[in-house]
Amino acid sequence: MDNVDNQEVIMQLIVLGGNARSISMQAIVEAKNGNILKAKETLKEASVELNNAHKIQTQLIQKEISGQGVEISLLMIHAQDHLMNAITVKDLATEFIALYEKIAD
Repeated sequence: MDNVDNQEVIMQLIVLGGNARSISMQAIVEAKNGNILKAKETLKEASVELNNAHKIQTQLIQKEISGQGVEISLLMIHAQDHLMNAITVKDLATEFIALYEKIAD
């Protein structure tokens, strides 16, 4: 993987992570507004984005394991940070939705 390809892959991670985070936040808003079913559907969309990001991340890990090392750059660190943040927000969104659902009952 050359540097240009590497940067494109990293940018995909950033975009997918950002999408997942934004969608998770929207799911919280839906739950807050009493739209629990819509919130759960929206959270599934965030899961799709995270699954796609995870596939890319797994490919990068497999390349490194096979000796094709991936350059560690500030952009790569930012992408990983972005992805971990998205995972955390989605996990919290799951809890918020459950809480809003319980309050609504």
